[in-house]
Amino acid sequence: MKTLSSHKIIEIICSLTLASGILYWMYRDFPFSQVSETLIDGVHWDWMLFSLLFGVIPQILRGLRWRLALEPLHEYPLRRSCISAVYMSFAASLIIPRIGEISRCATLKKVEGTSFPVSLGTVVTERIVDSALVLLILLATFICEVPAFLRFFSTIGFTTDAFFEKFSVGGIIISAICLSLIMGGLAYIFIRLKTFNRFQDVFKKFSQGLVSVRQVRNTSLYIFFSISIWLCYFLHFFLAFYAFDFTSHLGIHAGLLAFCMITVAVLVPTPNGAGPWHFAVKVVLMQFGISLSEAILFALIVHALQTLLVIILGIYGYLTLTLSKKQENPH
Repeated sequence: MKTLSSHKIIEIICSLTLASGILYWMYRDFPFSQVSETLIDGVHWDWMLFSLLFGVIPQILRGLRWRLALEPLHEYPLRRSCISAVYMSFAASLIIPRIGEISRCATLKKVEGTSFPVSLGTVVTERIVDSALVLLILLATFICEVPAFLRFFSTIGFTTDAFFEKFSVGGIIISAICLSLIMGGLAYIFIRLKTFNRFQDVFKKFSQGLVSVRQVRNTSLYIFFSISIWLCYFLHFFLAFYAFDFTSHLGIHAGLLAFCMITVAVLVPTPNGAGPWHFAVKVVLMQFGISLSEAILFALIVHALQTLLVIILGIYGYLTLTLSKKQENPH
């Protein structure tokens, strides 16, 4: 059984420490008895379950999009295997941040014999496509919601009038840490990708996967999957507003602004964005008149349920692949 390297263990400890520190800072005086009361009497579960449905759909679409990208490279894994591997990858990232991409490629190699470098190349292509879509969403939202963004930055400590005179110490520290980790993570990924140049055969297969999107049999379907994935992610978050009386009046403007902020927040390497995600949601909701206690209550419940969904899907994916493997090899 492969053991974790020392630097990976340090990464996990730092990730958990950062998440725990931010959550402690936010919830140190929070009455947690309010959570159980809200779950029993304060949540409209029809809306909550509806929002969670849109947490499942994008993972299915990711699996289908991934298989579509593998086909021109003469790799034909089962759709079920691709989807289950995606389920497991998101669950694995809860334990080891950013391990999901490697995990699902390794899973597909194990259960289907798919080339690891090829599949990793297609996953990197997905990240490039997803990043382009996220940038478009951020740009469009920023243009439409400039005043709201300015209020957001003012709340966390950044102001255009008095940058050094008027700021929230806690907000500025958390923002600086998160931004540093995001930049450091991007640099780390870039350095890791460059190491593929040392292995010509591996790099060639990786490159084939990287440009696979140009060879897919149905480019329109690939684009449709990509756009649908992010639309579902938005609905996954936005529909949760209607599950609580105190956020049900918030419109799409608040939803888009909060969605943009949490999309950036989850780049910080913590389990499912825990900590930075809560912080971003709290600040945005308070800009739209939600009280501090209600804002952090919303963040706590919604993030916990979304994380629980990721765990359940990960277990389901593991059982699906394990049982199918046993059926193929009964002895």
